[in-house]
Amino acid sequence: MKIKFLSIVWLSSMLKTRIIPCLDVIKNKVVKGVNFKNIRVMGNAVEMAKYYSLSGADELCMLDINASYQNRKTFIKTVEAIAKVINIPLTVGGGVSDLSDITDLLNAGADKVSINSAAVKNPKLIRQASLRHGSQCIVVAIDGKRHKNKMRVVIKGGREITKRELISWAKQVQSMGAGEILMTSMDTDGVQNGFDSNMLKKVTSNVSIPVIASGGVGSLEHFYLGHLTKSTGLLAASVFHSGKYKIKTVKKYLSTKGVPVRK
Repeated sequence: MKIKFLSIVWLSSMLKTRIIPCLDVIKNKVVKGVNFKNIRVMGNAVEMAKYYSLSGADELCMLDINASYQNRKTFIKTVEAIAKVINIPLTVGGGVSDLSDITDLLNAGADKVSINSAAVKNPKLIRQASLRHGSQCIVVAIDGKRHKNKMRVVIKGGREITKRELISWAKQVQSMGAGEILMTSMDTDGVQNGFDSNMLKKVTSNVSIPVIASGGVGSLEHFYLGHLTKSTGLLAASVFHSGKYKIKTVKKYLSTKGVPVRK
């Protein structure tokens, strides 16, 4: 049974860069696409979660990318199954629309819950969730995209560009009580040409809460460049799922570059 991590342990881990595999899940299957499109199946969610936990991942992120009312019970069961076979913090998101969804996922075994579209539609949900469960449990996922020479917030799995400006939204979610930001650039997601360093630097320079960089890793150097954006977590999917790189390989490389990582 996975042991819940105390806040003090979680906060102390911020001193070292975290390597975080991401499982994009549809009905218990891990999938991956490019720019949120061209989805293909990569493997079984529970089996892959266990593998990454044993392989040195610092945390695990799982997102229900095709969330719907019909799939919610299946997804909850997947969270419960994963929580039983890993011993690292688990962040879960996708289709979270209200406080009860957050409570259900935490009760199912998640350590942190990620909210995205629902937070944009109802920012008060961030405050309510952080007051109920503690800010350390609440991650706001922000999908960003360049649109008409501005960085905009995108919701609904990349299908809707909002009028919200990216940086002002990042500052707002911090003020509302978010404990962390999961920042994904739609412009680089799945392309494997590297993180969107410009976008990430703009976010990290305007907030004081931890930021997880997401979207675009294709080489070991990309992890290092991600670290230079002052993101405290580096998230990747394709390069891990395909077997191109192992977690320990990434950590060894970063260590040689002077980046503090957990062994």
